[in-house]
Amino acid sequence: MNFTRRSLLQAAGSTALLGATGATLAQSASLKISHQFPGGSLTEGDFRDRLCRQFAVELEKRTQGALKASVYPGSSLMKTNAQFSALRKGALDMSLVPLSYAGGEVPETNIGLMPALVPSYEQGAAWKTAEVGKRLAKVLDDKGVIIVSWIWQAGGVACRTRPLVTPEDAKGLKVRGGSREMDMMLKQAGASVISLPSNEIYAAMQTGAMEAAMTSSTSFLSFKLEEIAKFLTTGRNKAYWFMLEPLMISKEVFGRLTKAQQDVVMGLGAELEAFARQEAQADDRRAADVYAKAGAKVFDLDAATLGKWQTIARDTAWKDFGERNETCAGLLAAAQKLL
Repeated sequence: MNFTRRSLLQAAGSTALLGATGATLAQSASLKISHQFPGGSLTEGDFRDRLCRQFAVELEKRTQGALKASVYPGSSLMKTNAQFSALRKGALDMSLVPLSYAGGEVPETNIGLMPALVPSYEQGAAWKTAEVGKRLAKVLDDKGVIIVSWIWQAGGVACRTRPLVTPEDAKGLKVRGGSREMDMMLKQAGASVISLPSNEIYAAMQTGAMEAAMTSSTSFLSFKLEEIAKFLTTGRNKAYWFMLEPLMISKEVFGRLTKAQQDVVMGLGAELEAFARQEAQADDRRAADVYAKAGAKVFDLDAATLGKWQTIARDTAWKDFGERNETCAGLLAAAQKLL
């Protein structure tokens, strides 16, 4: 794993702790980690899959084999949209999934893909220890889910027919936004919205059922949309599409672990956040290069264009979210304190 010196010292501390409390780690468990992205290896492929695999390797090492984990990529264990509910019920141990996919079940989670609310990786990283992060963690805990790694990704738009850069460009396009709130902003701009998981984008765009798709830079690469997209608006400069896609564990499953095992899980999850941010930002740049090489025209957002999208988002998605219930209003207000 590509850990920093500080991370390695933390790992050494964890190992020392395990040696001192070996008796408390006698309980063994095998965890299943599900995600929707293409499978790879520890060093190659979608970084979200690699993160899960690194987590599994280090988990077994740091618990001296008491805890093991298996990774199930490509929705091979269960369907994408079933993962959050399964976590809540304890029917799934762990998952790395876009938090906003749970919006139909827990409306507060839609803040994880709220247009233009998170404009940078720095601000996204600040959520974890800020009021908004604590409020969100409380919502999830009450629903039976615990965030292990806070992972943010920037994204953009891939399109077959014409560029989608400014709000004016959206008129008449069939677009996948990725969340209820993103769709609201797109509708206000004149688009016709399509709702589906990111692993179904390729087929929908290939058949013409959808002309443009908003998703993370990593998904642009993993799902090989450069094979059919002629235009790309990147997330490497400015972005109104920032998604919280955490590694999560079922609270019920977490509660069955020993305290020492819980500490290892959460400590390792925190260490992997630096890896996730580094790889997400690298994919922002990589996506632009890959699409340009494939012949697509590549565009970046500037501050003025981001501001136009944010104005629409504030009057539509933000307003609607804040009016849904008191908890949503509190989350939105807390998030706006970081702007």
